[in-house]
Amino acid sequence: MAENPTNRIMHVHLDPNSLAATTAESEHERRVAIFDLLEENQFRPAGQDEGPFHLSLSIMDRRLVLDIARENGDPVKRHLLSLSPFRRIIRDYFMVCESYYEAIRMAPPERIEALDMGRRGLHNEGSELLEARLEGKVEMDFDTARRLFTLLCALHVRQPI
Repeated sequence: MAENPTNRIMHVHLDPNSLAATTAESEHERRVAIFDLLEENQFRPAGQDEGPFHLSLSIMDRRLVLDIARENGDPVKRHLLSLSPFRRIIRDYFMVCESYYEAIRMAPPERIEALDMGRRGLHNEGSELLEARLEGKVEMDFDTARRLFTLLCALHVRQPI
């Protein structure tokens, strides 16, 4: 994707009704992901040449909803992605994150490093899946996909995904 300063997300909204119950660690990750995403991202809905864009993320009927609008609020596109392909990755990612945060408090450095590598690997896998599921719909760089996967993990239906 060619770098164009207008092909970017300038605002992110997470539907509060879709947000998971948070821990201090997950709340921190969410804030950092949003901050990093807004600082630097490459994002362009297919067929759209002019941004920047507003992105609203929510969960509806076990689907991830991406509502994309222009800076002035005019709707551009709505994409709905089934969460089914993400279930295993998100479940495993949460389990490894939980173990990682517990390990930080009392485990030896080797254990922490191993868990961190597993956590990053699952995060990369989820980011690649998100990119693949949005192929032909949204163009983005890998760092943007990583930050969006973090936000996807912050969202859930009030039942297990």
